[in-house]
Amino acid sequence: MARKKFRLKTREGREAVTGYLFLLPALILLTIFLLYPMATAFYYSLTDFYILRPNDINLVGLANFQMIFSDLEFRNALTNTLYFTILVVPIQISIALGLALLVNKNLKFKIFFRTAYFSPVVMSLVVVSILWTFMYNPNEGLINELLGVFGIPPQSFLTSPDQAMNSIIAMSVWQGAGFQMMIFLAGLQNIPKHLYEAADIDGASTFQKFLHVTLPGLRNVSMFIFITITIAAFKLLVQPMIMTQGGPLGSTKSLVYHIYEVGFNYRDVGYASAMAVVFTLMVFIITIIQRLVVKEERG
Repeated sequence: MARKKFRLKTREGREAVTGYLFLLPALILLTIFLLYPMATAFYYSLTDFYILRPNDINLVGLANFQMIFSDLEFRNALTNTLYFTILVVPIQISIALGLALLVNKNLKFKIFFRTAYFSPVVMSLVVVSILWTFMYNPNEGLINELLGVFGIPPQSFLTSPDQAMNSIIAMSVWQGAGFQMMIFLAGLQNIPKHLYEAADIDGASTFQKFLHVTLPGLRNVSMFIFITITIAAFKLLVQPMIMTQGGPLGSTKSLVYHIYEVGFNYRDVGYASAMAVVFTLMVFIITIIQRLVVKEERG
């Protein structure tokens, strides 16, 4: 009996070692490309590291973090980022769900529409941003030409502080909705058909079936999409960098773009690292809150 137990323990030990060996490559990559940069950024946030003086680094304690509270550009970038996130998340989710419901029906050219809606996702965000910059051109842009057909005067779009961020939001929704559509579509096809059949027997309308069958069946998928879009929205960088360079008048400067600008253009790595630490904590807290809300709903 003791020998059998010893053999079992040995076999379990070998299986555990095998499992850790499978995990080892991922842990190494995680350490090199995530944990080490995070630890380095935290260390630099406590220093006066200036990129042109790499051999003259001094500890300054929490001075960089104190500077954040008086940085008007940081507040403006944070406001822009929150505005972008608050608008783009519900709009993109709603459009993606609507597209998924549409292409899930037995319509002609269904495959064509799926491909057309998904095609912006496979394009580089840099390329899409350049393309939409031309389309938003106030003088010769395609969108103003289309508005002119309906008698609407030309709009400034990216050159107006009031329209620039909304223009970026519209482009971002167009570029990203196709990916969420495919996830919603997979969720829709996993909802059991007998639930809709039972709803039909009970005389439920189309809206009632959507409300009481479709939405509950997509709850886990919806929460996944909600969390991933929120995190992606907070990391807004490419669109303002390519389309407006943070302008006009800082109306499109996001928090990540501000960190990039301070770190690489102004070469103040210490202060940029402090802002990056604060930004990471913000995203971490929001993610925890979202997970708690989901857990509470499941409970």
